[in-house]
Formats: sequence, structure tokens, C-alpha cells
Amino acid sequence: MRGCQQASDPVAARSAPGGGAVSGGGVVVACTGGIGAGKSSVGRLLAARGAVVVDADAAAREVVAAGSAVLGAVRERFGDEVLSRDGTLDRGALAAVVFHDGAARRDLEAIMHPAISELLERRVGELRRRDEVAVLELPLLVGADVRQRYDLDGVLLVDVPEEVALDRLAVGGRITPDDARTRMAAQPSRAERLANADFVILNLGSPAELAEMVDRAWSWIVSLEAGRAAAR
Repeated sequence: MRGCQQASDPVAARSAPGGGAVSGGGVVVACTGGIGAGKSSVGRLLAARGAVVVDADAAAREVVAAGSAVLGAVRERFGDEVLSRDGTLDRGALAAVVFHDGAARRDLEAIMHPAISELLERRVGELRRRDEVAVLELPLLVGADVRQRYDLDGVLLVDVPEEVALDRLAVGGRITPDDARTRMAAQPSRAERLANADFVILNLGSPAELAEMVDRAWSWIVSLEAGRAAAR
């Protein structure tokens, strides 16, 4: 884990410098994790502690709003079957295509990722300039290119073993077990995510235990903020 110090509990941390693409005094931390890990729960807990959460999934929905150029490009590539009757994107129908077809998934990423990245960069930059603590909730691997693009001060990983994520998804009834395995196979591996993390929350306990871990994560984020202020 990029030099993480392993703590006695399932949380590990180290400070991490930002890249340099966006100027300002606020702190920007990515919160990432595989499907079923609980990164959205962690995001909500961080928001309750004062962070402004910028959700990449919400940005992805925004860029394909009805009538948008991105939605038009998606329709041109994948056809009317990925649209709902009201002309909006049918995300379930699109997922059924791209998670079973690597070439289709890469085509979709080529269409959507530039627009999503542009929107996220703009929002993160605004928060940085306002000296906010921003948490960028990302579903994908955060490597050196992503760190530089968003001038990240650190990467927080919400981690669970694959079998635990599968059990949670099955209980939630959000997707079938086969679909869950297919989506996991399309994501970066757990080992890759751990290798790129600066702070790790192993989300295996109760809600109270998760809240305690998030308190420690928040203390780490505050330390990054203090370090950035001292460097100004």
C-alpha cells in the first residue's frame, strides 16, 4: 500500500502529497473501493464531519442527461435499446451490454470519461479555491494519472474481501450474483487498489465500528489539510 503504516486495527495511513494541477488551499482526497465495499457509506459519514463529497457516479448521470451530446454519442454507439421510453439513459440496459463485452465497455469509457473528468475537475477546483475539504468518490483505480489530474492530497480506500462484497450485494438484492461477479471482474483487482491507497478502512464491522474508523480517517484528512496550509 504505497508505504502505508499498518495499524493495530484494520486501518492504515500515511500522508501523501498532491500532484499540482489545481491551485488553492483546500484538501482533496479520493475515496474509492470496489463494488459492495461501502464507499458511499463512508462518504456520507465524512460529509457529516464536514467534507463536501463529489460523487463521480452522480457526475456520470449528469453528463448523459436527456438531450446532452454525450447521451447522443452513447445512443449512436449502442442504439435505442439503451434508452428509456422518455429518452433518458436506461443504465441497467447499458450495464447489461458493457459488463459482458470488454470492447463495448472501452467504447463507453472513451465516450463518457472525458466529460466526467472535465466536470469533476471543475468542481474539485472550485472547492479547492474555497478552502473546502473535498472527498472525491471514485469507483475506479486511483493511480498516478488520477492523482495528478485532480491534485489529490491522498487516496482513501474502503476495502472488503470479494466474498464479503458478494454477500452484501446478494442481501441487498441490487444485482444478481452472476452480475456482481461480472462487474467485479471488470474492475481493478483488490491488490491493485490496495497498492495505490494511502489510508485503508477494512469495512467488516458494525456501523459503530465503521464510524470509529471514519473518525480516524477524518483525523488523517485534517492532518493533510494542516500540512498543505503549512506549505503555503
